[in-house]
Amino acid sequence: MSAIAETLLDADEPDPVSFDNEAGRSAFFLACDHAGRAIPRRLDRLGLPEHETQRHIAWDIGIGAVGRQLSRLLDAAVVLQTYSRLVIDCNRDPEVPSSIPEISEMTEIPGNLGLTQVARTARIDAIFCPYHCTIAAALDRRAAAGRASVLVALHSFTPVFKGVARPWHVAVLYNRDTRLARPLFELLSAEDGLVVGDNAPYAVSDLTDYTVPVHGERRGLPHVEIEIRQDQIAEPSGQRDWAERLARLLPAAYAEFLRR
Repeated sequence: MSAIAETLLDADEPDPVSFDNEAGRSAFFLACDHAGRAIPRRLDRLGLPEHETQRHIAWDIGIGAVGRQLSRLLDAAVVLQTYSRLVIDCNRDPEVPSSIPEISEMTEIPGNLGLTQVARTARIDAIFCPYHCTIAAALDRRAAAGRASVLVALHSFTPVFKGVARPWHVAVLYNRDTRLARPLFELLSAEDGLVVGDNAPYAVSDLTDYTVPVHGERRGLPHVEIEIRQDQIAEPSGQRDWAERLARLLPAAYAEFLRR
């Protein structure tokens, strides 16, 4: 880590990554790229009022709680990002301009305007790299121990985007490999009352995603990205319900993957 990166986070600020239950026996390996909304003190809240840092533009509302509960239910490892995606998006290649957005939805991010390469590198070194190095090292250790790994990237999305309501309660996302996504989509679609997006409202790509392409596709691991609509998991009851649903359906989808 460079000297520049070391000055971005003060000693009393949170670590950029939380890694829980590494010793969990499950094959599932959970990642929450946008779990937190913290902003380093030195960035002065990116010039935003506090209420903007509580909105969906700053983090994936509810998904950290879902990830932690799902980890307990599955006995699975879970890695969670602590800092806001407005500081740096840990599900974007740092070479993509949107990895540090100057505008999110319709909100300008003053603290991200006109950044120097030195400033960008400080965020990459302090936040992005520790998160993805944690994931990579853990997957390496599992592979060296002969353990199977099934990567599940957990996200949430806003019910309304730029004035347009979104009908989906949950979405299953994928790119080149549908082996796990397809059975999970079918199982979710069979649940009563759920509208399930098939690569909608988002789809995985090399330009818009990092965790699945790098840690899933490049390693040849079974993987899927799951998006839950935020009004479904904004409260503890919904977080619990979705964790229990996924704890039931993910193993069934993986069993179908193994049969195919």
